[in-house]
Amino acid sequence: MTTLVTGGAGFIGSHLTDSLVADGEQVIVLDDLSTGDPRNLARVRDDPRLRLVQGSIMDADLLDHLTAQVDSVYHLAAAVGTFTILDRTLESLRTNLGGTENVVESAQRHGARLLLASTSEIYGKNTTIGLREDDDRILGSPLKSRWSYAEAKAIDETLAYTYAMERDLDTVIVRLFNTVGPRQTGRYGMVIPRFVGQALAGEPLTVYGSGTQVRCFCHVADVVPALRALMADLSTRAGVFNIGSSEQISIEMLAHRVIELTGSPSPVTYVPYDRAYPAGFEDMERRVPDCTRAAERIGFRPRHTLNDIIRSVAEDLRTTMAAEELLPAAAG
Repeated sequence: MTTLVTGGAGFIGSHLTDSLVADGEQVIVLDDLSTGDPRNLARVRDDPRLRLVQGSIMDADLLDHLTAQVDSVYHLAAAVGTFTILDRTLESLRTNLGGTENVVESAQRHGARLLLASTSEIYGKNTTIGLREDDDRILGSPLKSRWSYAEAKAIDETLAYTYAMERDLDTVIVRLFNTVGPRQTGRYGMVIPRFVGQALAGEPLTVYGSGTQVRCFCHVADVVPALRALMADLSTRAGVFNIGSSEQISIEMLAHRVIELTGSPSPVTYVPYDRAYPAGFEDMERRVPDCTRAAERIGFRPRHTLNDIIRSVAEDLRTTMAAEELLPAAAG
């Protein structure tokens, strides 16, 4: 098997690439390195089965050339993170819409099976406990740039599904709910690595808003096998699957859990939304998935608890921070 992973130097993409290469697959990674990092691929960097191509999914000719060489495509490349969407809304829209259209068209043209990574964001402000794949979307005003990501990813899903129905594209759509783990950065708004980084540095953990917002977090080590199982199961064609954990926690309690598990002396501080984010931000109060469909089809069950996630992120950040502190001394 030869596989193309768009966004393969990013957080989830690099873990997926590690898994594929370890199982003997030939893997082409396409990444523009805007948020991805070649260091994420350190474990497989020298493996002859890996080919890293620096380029964009907006480059239709390059994408088509690479897709012609593979059997399957995992499409993970996207503009991600709250700060990225708010700061570069137009660029993010173009990437998430135009780039995905290029991926879908190339996969259909060359007969490659496509896994489209979508997001829980598409449910918007629907606070149902146990969101199912066919539940309604409840979005805020289109004048709030916060919702542009949700709108773009929903159109991506529609595009892939319509190509499946009208042009026989072999595709499966996966909605990810807050995937977390080693290699994830808090730079773009991801809350657990941000909290853990603050705790390890002895800085205040900054909770945006009231902290009553409820989320569920799933370890990347549980997500990657699910992605591969859904790709391998051909009966999932044109299907949509939630992948995430149902273990709920408020952001306020998450901050205190991080402090407890890291042994940090850090306090918790609260920052109003209008000070934390640029104009155009709007939050949602609760997001909890129902993953019954994935459980029934591929036996999906998250094995890692929230405590496991926090500890693994802390271990990864400690290693990174220690290495960075040693760099000046080593250079001297």
